[in-house]
Amino acid sequence: MGLSEYLALDGIVPNLHARCKREALAILARRAAEITGVDAETIEEALMTREHLGSTGVGHGVAIPHGKIGDLTEITALFAQLDAPLEFDAIDDAPVDIVFMLLAPEEATAAHLKALAKASRLLRDESVRNSLRGADTKEAIYAILTETATSNAA
Repeated sequence: MGLSEYLALDGIVPNLHARCKREALAILARRAAEITGVDAETIEEALMTREHLGSTGVGHGVAIPHGKIGDLTEITALFAQLDAPLEFDAIDDAPVDIVFMLLAPEEATAAHLKALAKASRLLRDESVRNSLRGADTKEAIYAILTETATSNAA
């Protein structure tokens, strides 16, 4: 299965406006709270705790923030295309404009790692990143993330 098992159309935020990494993560935490029913502060705290261990900016303008949430029942992904690149302390020092957030239940260690690997593998592909940057609707972004991930898995 591709990323569609974790990502729903309402988890996509095109042209997200944020002034800094923390604000971007807070906005995504609020959206995740709407989708999952888990408190936004709990989600934001998990994401920031992970960021303090080391930036989730993986390079090429991509960040994959992630965290484990005790009250979560299933792995949930959100995607944001930022309206302007942000400093994210990425490993290549490049600003980030693509954010793929992944939340997992506390006990879902293997599934969490598998989902992270899928997202990372997909977003390492330059053509996928370019397509995402050129997409301007939720539907177009969703198609790129789910159809490309499914075809790459085959």
